Amino acid sequence: MEKQLLEDRKKMIYEFMCSDIYVPMKLKELAVLLDVPREERPELEEVLQELLAEGKIELSKRGKYSKSEGKYLTGIFTGNARGFGFVTVEGEPQDIFIAEAFVNGAMHGDKVQITLQAGKASTGKRKEGAVVKVLQRGTTQVVGTYQKNKNFGFVVPDNLKLGQDIFIPLEHSKGAVDGHKVVVEITDYGNERKKPEGKIIEIIGHINDPGTDIMSIVKGYDLPTEFPPKVLKQAENVGKPVSGADMAGRKDVRSWQMVTIDGEDAKDLDDAITLTREGENYRLGVHIADVTNYVQEHSALDVEALERGTSVYLVDRVIPMLPHTLSNGICSLNAGEDRLALSCIMLIDKKGNVIEHEIAETVVQVDRRMSYTSVRKILKDKDEKEREEYKELVPMFELMEELAAILREKRRKRGSIDFDFPETKIILDAQGRPLEIKPYERNVATRIIEDFMLIANETVAQDFFWQEIPFVYRTHDTPDTEKIRKLGTFINNFGYSIRIGQEEIHPKELQKFLEKIEDTPEEPLLSRLTLRSMKQAKYTVQCTGHFGLATQYYCHFTSPIRRYPDLQIHRIIKETLRGRMNDKRMEHYESILPEVAAQSSARERRAEEAERETDKLKKVEYMSEHIGELFEGVISSVTAWGMYVELPNTVEGMIHINNLIDDYYHYNEETYELTGERTGKVYKLGQTIQVVAAAADKFMRTIDFVLPEAAEEFGLDVSPEDIGRYRDQE
Repeated sequence: MEKQLLEDRKKMIYEFMCSDIYVPMKLKELAVLLDVPREERPELEEVLQELLAEGKIELSKRGKYSKSEGKYLTGIFTGNARGFGFVTVEGEPQDIFIAEAFVNGAMHGDKVQITLQAGKASTGKRKEGAVVKVLQRGTTQVVGTYQKNKNFGFVVPDNLKLGQDIFIPLEHSKGAVDGHKVVVEITDYGNERKKPEGKIIEIIGHINDPGTDIMSIVKGYDLPTEFPPKVLKQAENVGKPVSGADMAGRKDVRSWQMVTIDGEDAKDLDDAITLTREGENYRLGVHIADVTNYVQEHSALDVEALERGTSVYLVDRVIPMLPHTLSNGICSLNAGEDRLALSCIMLIDKKGNVIEHEIAETVVQVDRRMSYTSVRKILKDKDEKEREEYKELVPMFELMEELAAILREKRRKRGSIDFDFPETKIILDAQGRPLEIKPYERNVATRIIEDFMLIANETVAQDFFWQEIPFVYRTHDTPDTEKIRKLGTFINNFGYSIRIGQEEIHPKELQKFLEKIEDTPEEPLLSRLTLRSMKQAKYTVQCTGHFGLATQYYCHFTSPIRRYPDLQIHRIIKETLRGRMNDKRMEHYESILPEVAAQSSARERRAEEAERETDKLKKVEYMSEHIGELFEGVISSVTAWGMYVELPNTVEGMIHINNLIDDYYHYNEETYELTGERTGKVYKLGQTIQVVAAAADKFMRTIDFVLPEAAEEFGLDVSPEDIGRYRDQE
């Protein structure tokens, strides 16, 4: 139904239900009264479903519609493996707890209508409710492991939040055998007495086959695996070498000394740098591949890129936003090749202020493809061999280091927060088994590129904000005061404090706190807790500022190969540069951008979750090969049920409170400590301890540790050398 027509009908029916003459009626009765012919009843039902979803009307157990009396709320149900769940309702400060008895057939991800239970509040005064009706199913397909019985089978979902197995009649099993990872389409959602039912639509592979584990996550998050033939064909057709006609009217900067700096294994090089000295100032050019020259609006490539939203980087593969023909070919700024770019060329003074800038369509040619490792060797290690190899570029790299330090200091002064977490680098063998897990540290070269991309993104965002042209910004809201107060209470236990203003906190306060804890044992933990107390950054059409970077203007301009918002704003920038941004085009962008921003934010979340899950899976797999080995780690979290310990390689596991066999331990929720009743022994955050890997569960994706003195009790065969080492340190 056309949007305006739907809105009109919703208004008319809602007003009718609010009138004094209305009495609760069933769908059929309403249709008769409103003179709706039988063939148009589905449209009436659509209107009623919309009003239900908005919580404006209610549906009784007897199927009668009436105006909502405010008893009902609408939200998204999040399941739990133990049967209960939570409903997230917009505008409610906390999720609403739903006990197992009141789930009423809702599944994880469903849009539900709930009623609050008067006078009920679970621990921490959280509201409790009951699901009245499932308004819209959030899960239609499930990935899981098939288990066969004699006359039927069932699938155990990978997503533990789904809570129950799915029954598969033999005729719908597609020939799956025990241990197959499969995709199931739900045909019947079941009820209290009956399990959900489904049919297998795809067999991914056997759980023991290489790559099946990651592919199950790919399918579970509904990530695309192949490009449609039409998209691939279009990518081939547009990926022609740069011609004279392509260069016409562009600023030619091919003679400028130019480099790309990326990881050794990067194939899509979408940003190049130029830098020269102009008196006391610096002329910095950030040149970004002109992807929109090849990906036209509304083309098959564009529709697919928007659907994907972002490239996804999993441990063993990249799921690109654009086909490799483009991203590794004509849109990659390969050394020695003429390429089209969109450049932000800035004149920056010695205090880090951008005193003038130009955004232009350009033609570029990169001189050398540099790696982060190589630039680090030149600048940090002063490696003679490396400096000789790139001698004509060394002065520019030294200038880059100088300017990056100025830009970083300027950001630091205004309060920009720098979370310096080691990312995880997982090295796999040919079969996909993890060989090594190590922290992937940032170095001088990665920081230079970060600093230059940040200043380009800020400059572009500020320029378009003041032009008052529809745009997509990257925004980060101020944290909730309540969350910051909780953080303040928590860090007080460590002897630190943060100052909170009347209404909100300034990023400078958090930045000062993070500087104080630098290089302390508790730094990783407190940094993570600070990050968790903040909101997530997102894409919006309003320029509401970026709290973490302490800037009013920010956007994503520098990665159009792998992020759709960058691609979208390149299109806007180019239309503006060419003088085509008339009222009609402004209206066009005003109508499409809210949806582009929302879709891009949602796709980014999906990618992050899938990346986290694959990392978790490989960490569990890695630790399963190291059961019985001794490790040293830091207590990263303490709870009433035990403590989490993080190893230097970023692997985190848990010591259950019941497995602390030397004493009976009490949990202090104010100081986040476990204290032994008899021995008085205390375990607290940030403490370094020795642990033995005891178990690794691939299905639950959990790792269990025990203390060395408990190893024997758990049947773990710890080597004498390890125990000797442990005793020496004791």
